[in-house]
Amino acid sequence: MDVLIYLIPIALGLGFLGLGAFLWSLKTGQYEDLDGAGWRILSDEDLPDRDRR
Repeated sequence: MDVLIYLIPIALGLGFLGLGAFLWSLKTGQYEDLDGAGWRILSDEDLPDRDRR
């Protein structure tokens, strides 16, 4: 049972670390354009006309 003294603060610290990383990703806009990058790879709108064939 003595190990719980160490494991509970470590678990809480890892939980707060994950929460902080999630909030940071929300603040930096990581979830704003979920479909954009996938469609930009497949789209050929930025290619010149002779390369579209």
